[in-house]
Amino acid sequence: MAKIGSGMVVTGLTLGALAVVAALAVQANGTERKAAPASPPPPTATTTASPGASAVKRPGTPALPADSGSGQRVVYSLDADRVWLVDPAHKPQVVRTFTVQPSTLDPEPGSYQVFARDTALTGSDGRPIEHVVLFARVSGTVVGFSAAVDGTTPKPDPKQRTGGIRETRADAKALWDFAGLQSTVVVVR
Repeated sequence: MAKIGSGMVVTGLTLGALAVVAALAVQANGTERKAAPASPPPPTATTTASPGASAVKRPGTPALPADSGSGQRVVYSLDADRVWLVDPAHKPQVVRTFTVQPSTLDPEPGSYQVFARDTALTGSDGRPIEHVVLFARVSGTVVGFSAAVDGTTPKPDPKQRTGGIRETRADAKALWDFAGLQSTVVVVR
């Protein structure tokens, strides 16, 4: 009977692990494609448009706040729990707007720069998150936009110090595509 060396065992285990990771990646990629909406949002949805397309103004969608800066930017309203993606190069300037679930820690109103992005990690509330766009720090906790991998946007536990401003997966992907490093985020009341 032939002896199997420890190097062969490690190589076999490594190849097996890589096969499992590859299978999970293919499965996750397929799941993400299925999660994207195939039809227009319902009438209560937000104003959306892809670059170069016309946005459709939905009834009841709040307008971009006055004094929310200029140029290409993300505008986040603390009082409305809403985000606007603004690009003056497009008509209309508001490329997309949507509601969010705020974190327990609010940044002060003002202008910020995106300082970090991550495709996936664990949020300050312990949940797996994706499309993470970080732009502020409050009392040592980073604050940014993200989506929970499971697609939920539950209200955060008020006893926890969390900085995750949660969006739907589709909205998080749109913000991720829009706001690269050093992008401006304007926080308003």
